[in-house]
Amino acid sequence: MRGPYFLSCSFLIKGAGRMAQVKSQRPRADNIPLAVGVIVLTVLALSLGDALIKLTSGNFVIWQIFVIRSLIAIPVLLLALAVAAPAGLRVPGDLGWVGLRSLMLVVMWICYYLSLPKLTLSAAAAAYYTLPIFITLFSALFIGDRISPKGWIAVFAGFLGVVLILRPGADDFNAYAILPLVSAMLYAGAMILTRSKCRDHNPLVLSLALNVAFVIAGALAASLILLLPDTLRQGFLFAPWAAMGGGEWLSMGLMAVAILIGSIGAAIAYQNGPPAVIGAFDFAYIGFAALWGLIFFAEVPDMISTLGMALIVGAGILSLRQ
Repeated sequence: MRGPYFLSCSFLIKGAGRMAQVKSQRPRADNIPLAVGVIVLTVLALSLGDALIKLTSGNFVIWQIFVIRSLIAIPVLLLALAVAAPAGLRVPGDLGWVGLRSLMLVVMWICYYLSLPKLTLSAAAAAYYTLPIFITLFSALFIGDRISPKGWIAVFAGFLGVVLILRPGADDFNAYAILPLVSAMLYAGAMILTRSKCRDHNPLVLSLALNVAFVIAGALAASLILLLPDTLRQGFLFAPWAAMGGGEWLSMGLMAVAILIGSIGAAIAYQNGPPAVIGAFDFAYIGFAALWGLIFFAEVPDMISTLGMALIVGAGILSLRQ
């Protein structure tokens, strides 16, 4: 874990420290090379972490992952803040926006993680990356932006891509296929908040707030599950916590590294670059997810699914460029 993971965390923590030093500058100029490099590293880490969650979904309940993974990550974040930006150890002044962002991301990950045991990793990733299409639609519905003809083509192409991947008429279709789409809506909203309301917050603080929210949500859910009858306490959502051996702690440690890189990196990227630019490189997640799906699960998308993924990627980039 001290190889590329250690170097990645060090790079992100140093970047967050530099951002804290220039926080007082108004307005802060974008740093596109930094943002693009960080988002590619971020989706690499997140896609690997998600593959590990899919791989271990039969061993852990989702709330156990939330709590233990974040309890490993929080001391690292506190230490990094104490060294790089001691002022960040204070409670944020606009706690409401930070809390709302964290809540949206927690619900987003709940929806996405629940879909992983039921879908191939590449299909879940492709459905999730309809998020630029939702940004296009939501901009028209809620803030009055006009959708250009190119934008409507993107919306239609993205919808067609989702249909090709999920194939609603197929025998194996289930309600879990909708969850990545819900995740896409929540992630899009959270990244808009990052850019508009949380841009001047230290990324380490945003990551810390998110991991605290994971612990609270996981502990609350686990407590409520204890009240359920034994007949209902099963599956990825309601099962009791699993015993932790050496292999389980190693898995949790790797997941903690992934969420550290992912939560810090997403904040840095969307604070330092326009969503339209960063979103285009965010699509690298689909390629990484397909790679991990092949390596860990021998998942090879068929031609129709591959066409659907290509349509979604093309539609997302088109919607960001309209």
